Amino acid sequence: MNILLIILVFGIIVFFHEFGHFIVAKINKIKVSEFSIGMGPAIFSFGKGETKYFLRLLPLGGYCLMLGEDEESDDENAFSNKSVFVRLLVIAAGPVFNFILAFIFSIILISQTGCDPSYIYDVAPGGPADEAGIEPGDRIIEVDGDRIYNYREYQLYMEINGWHNPVKLKLERQNGEVYEVTVTPELNDQGVYSLGELAGYARCEGLGNNIKYATLELRYWVKATITSLKMIVTGGVESEDVMGPVGVGGVMNDIIEEVKEESETTGEAVKYIILNMLNWCILLSVNLGIMNLLPIPALDGGRLLLLVIEGVTRKKIPADKEAIINIIGFVLVLILMFVVLFNDVKNVFFS
Repeated sequence: MNILLIILVFGIIVFFHEFGHFIVAKINKIKVSEFSIGMGPAIFSFGKGETKYFLRLLPLGGYCLMLGEDEESDDENAFSNKSVFVRLLVIAAGPVFNFILAFIFSIILISQTGCDPSYIYDVAPGGPADEAGIEPGDRIIEVDGDRIYNYREYQLYMEINGWHNPVKLKLERQNGEVYEVTVTPELNDQGVYSLGELAGYARCEGLGNNIKYATLELRYWVKATITSLKMIVTGGVESEDVMGPVGVGGVMNDIIEEVKEESETTGEAVKYIILNMLNWCILLSVNLGIMNLLPIPALDGGRLLLLVIEGVTRKKIPADKEAIINIIGFVLVLILMFVVLFNDVKNVFFS
């Protein structure tokens, strides 16, 4: 049962991404030859009009194959014969739809669990925060000059820069007064570095607040994803901290089992499993959207870069040369996928 839920999460994210390409292509009268969810052998298919639809065995990807996408065509409705602007819209639609999905799911999640504004609701007596003059009700607005809106942004910053290092905070009191303090975390009774402050989730009343904090939720995950990518490139993370589909699936399975054990009723378990899966959908959808915007050949970002070059130079890149670039990029992406898969298997089964 757990594996079906995990496959469903990946399937929803991939479907929405490819549906973005598909629907914008259809709106612009581009012929779509094939719309596929999953990779490998087809387990279900049907045809409607000019398009064949496939559900494939491996839930690790998908594609929207358009006429004239990788070759020249005389058909006026071929992808290659549309304007640069239209082609930009079609390619960008996949990542954009991932962000739309994350935003919609964030609204649903926040309406059920609340939001995490950067308000401090309690300060431990004698702790670093107390000695610095921080009071309950104060709101953190900057950490070392970095603007934040969610308490998790503060936690993310501290995790990256080290909880034991001094940190300069800009805060706002409930009366609107803004002040700055520099605080050094100290080891607490649990052996964890802390400022001795507490914050947490708060209810968000009304659709307006749900939309506001869903936007901030999306901002947080974009920021966290970009920060993680920078750390991977600069060597700021260990190999066991990098996860692919297998690793993510393993963590999701552990969370599902934990929810089942801690829930008192079946109804409560189902509710919290759904909320946890929504959270994973948000995280993974933002990750997929950003990864696809990277200027790497074969990914949406690489294709967008080629279209921008074409728009600036007003010279169309020959389809055969673009195909070679994309094939090279595809091979590199496949190699990366195998490396990540090997790392996942090592961490999940041999750690």
